Amino acid sequence: MIIGILKEIKAEENRVAMTPSGVDTLAQHGHTVLVEHQAGRASGFTDEAYQQAGATLVPTPEEIFERAEMVMHVKEIMPPEYKLLRAGQIVFTYLHLAANERLTHALMDSGCVAIAYETIQTADRRLPLLQPMSEVAGRMSVQEGAKYLEMLYGGRGMLLGGVPGVEPAKVLILGGGVVGMNAAKIACGMGADVTLLDMSLDRLRYLADVLPANCKLIMSSPLRIRERVQEADLVIGAVLLPGAKAPHLITRDMLATMKRGAVIVDVAIDQGGCFETSKPTTHSDPVYIVDDVVHYCVANMPGAVARTSTLALTNATLPYALKIADHGWKQAMQQDAALAKGLNVAQGHLTYQPVADAFNLPCRAALTGPETES
Repeated sequence: MIIGILKEIKAEENRVAMTPSGVDTLAQHGHTVLVEHQAGRASGFTDEAYQQAGATLVPTPEEIFERAEMVMHVKEIMPPEYKLLRAGQIVFTYLHLAANERLTHALMDSGCVAIAYETIQTADRRLPLLQPMSEVAGRMSVQEGAKYLEMLYGGRGMLLGGVPGVEPAKVLILGGGVVGMNAAKIACGMGADVTLLDMSLDRLRYLADVLPANCKLIMSSPLRIRERVQEADLVIGAVLLPGAKAPHLITRDMLATMKRGAVIVDVAIDQGGCFETSKPTTHSDPVYIVDDVVHYCVANMPGAVARTSTLALTNATLPYALKIADHGWKQAMQQDAALAKGLNVAQGHLTYQPVADAFNLPCRAALTGPETES
């Protein structure tokens, strides 16, 4: 198979979809790998390293789309690329379609086969391609939150861990999945007063065994969220409904009850955000203030630590990319049920129900099954 590795064009996205080591593995399996000129530069991977690994350098994205049977990105296909897609071409990347109706229609109209990293799901409900970036984002959420608690940025002027004789900041984490667990680890390690809310009692039991003792684990409910946000200095939104739009857990009216200069970090912003007042921001302009509450809603947080993120991402995506390249997408999905859950769009049809539900569109749930109305 001919595989194209594209340079990211989303604002301040510094990751790349494949490392030279990953290219070498694909080449060893007999595949042709095209890498766009300087695609890995921001992550610290030179064109020469890709060439030595067996890649062919390509000067433009147009040529990648024209030649490649499968194109790989980190972030979603961007508007300038929509017209470059073609029928039958495989697109393998993060898509987050439930928060992007325009992209959903562009993929359907193109006739391509769109496989989303974030909806590949194993039998035990793990999201193996989302997990490494969730680990990065969860850990980053605390260090970014700690930064924006500084007065320079409109924060309350609090040190997250306090000092002897002064109480630490109160951190509220909404969601106990991979993001929430990693956020809690870092916040607890920095000495903060940490509370984590989750709706699964089984998950809370597990977290009680793996998180530090200074993390309070509480069953979530709308009332508990409303009560706890009033006390919090830093709130981290870490909820996830796989492939679906995130629910709004903090509404606009709740902001009026929060402390002046409190900070909220919305890690769910790729899926529409879990705070009603959230809107995507960038690394160059990461925060804004609503009702005296600082909002950090960067849509590609791991892009700020591109080398770590690229290495972690390739570790997770390469085995799946290899299956698709070795066997073709249909056979690979017949052999791997987890990979099959990654199929979001196929040859003009939506194939992932949560996305269809988000836009009230018909869904063809199986690879060859009949259409069902959402």
